Amino acid sequence: MTNDLLGRHRAVLPDWLALYYEEPLELTHGEGRHVWDAQGNRYLDFFGGILTTMTAHALPEVTKAVSEQAGRIIHSSTLYLNRPMVELAERIAQLSGIPDARVFFTTSGTEANDTALLLATAYRRSNTILAMRNSYHGRSFSAVGITGNSGWSPTSLSPLQTLYVHGGVRTRGPFASLSDKAYIAACVEDLKDLLGHTRAPAALIAEPVQGVGGFTAPPDGLYAAFREVLHERGILWIADEVQTGWGRTGEHFWGWQAHGQSGPPDIMTFAKGIGNGMSIGGVVARSAIMNCLDSNSISTFGGTQITMAAGLANLNYLLEHDLQGNARRVGGLLIERLRAVAAQVPAVREVRGRGLMIGIEITKPGTDEADPQTAAAVLEAARQGGLLIGKGGGHNTSSLRVAPPLSLNVAEAEEGAAILENALRSIQ
Repeated sequence: MTNDLLGRHRAVLPDWLALYYEEPLELTHGEGRHVWDAQGNRYLDFFGGILTTMTAHALPEVTKAVSEQAGRIIHSSTLYLNRPMVELAERIAQLSGIPDARVFFTTSGTEANDTALLLATAYRRSNTILAMRNSYHGRSFSAVGITGNSGWSPTSLSPLQTLYVHGGVRTRGPFASLSDKAYIAACVEDLKDLLGHTRAPAALIAEPVQGVGGFTAPPDGLYAAFREVLHERGILWIADEVQTGWGRTGEHFWGWQAHGQSGPPDIMTFAKGIGNGMSIGGVVARSAIMNCLDSNSISTFGGTQITMAAGLANLNYLLEHDLQGNARRVGGLLIERLRAVAAQVPAVREVRGRGLMIGIEITKPGTDEADPQTAAAVLEAARQGGLLIGKGGGHNTSSLRVAPPLSLNVAEAEEGAAILENALRSIQ
């Protein structure tokens, strides 16, 4: 049956629509931190539909909220007052840390970043954008145009002039050997030099932890140091929290808070986990920025009632059960366990991350050369052992991505680590 479905998939869907595994999986249902395929095999899920199943599969509170809302009204567009949308916007505005915040809902992180770019360029009257090397911001025309990862950027055409800044990958590049303090100073000087050669940009957009790039991150404080330089010139800071938001990094609710010494970003985007699988994205910005558009605009599907009901229930569960704290505690145990394993596997260059957002970089032993074939072999071996993980990487790297639902317990973390240990040892 799966082979038949695979043939139908290939006959009607684009060739570039990637599938994991030599024998792709059809997932039929899930519960908690586990999913099942069409053959009845059970897997521990350490990727959550690309960091989207944030709390748990089939979380009763979310499914109940969706069912009850579906029984009332599913959709009306933004042309009518929408109580669930207002209620979720109020919660997110308060949690964002952005003063006098306004919230606009979209259907995805890509669309959220598109909106942020529209706001920044309109507000600043500039189409120049600063982005980070190794970054990823979505698959739309404008988002691809600012993505600093060639593996995810199929065209050089763009409505924007994009200039790429150094600093998002701590352990590679010309500043890798420096101390954290010296690294930040060097990146700031690089930014200043770049700004001296261009007209004033609209904004810098940056992921606090680069997701598709392999869960890489700069030292804490880099974006605060950048913000001081940007603020002097009136340039906005957009924090792309599509993967890092809602407490996933454990130490902070938002990724930008690791760089919060100079205050919150001017604009913040979010998506993925807030809907626990429902399509929710959005933008938070200071009112002066959000209200700068002087033409009509609505959203047909952004903020629709059924997704807002899911988001409210999911956010309430996250906060009431302190899943940020759980990500910090269980994620800390998991990353230390994986580092202990990796120390005995020459193909692992680095285990990095924070909270339940962990990257394992695979290289040819004794070198910094990426080894995507070996990374793919680990992915397959983990699946055979009953564990689903992700992969990514830029900067000519190959990385495994580990990002379970934030309700992961210690026993499940140990089980997953044991399967990953066997998968990593199998490649030696």
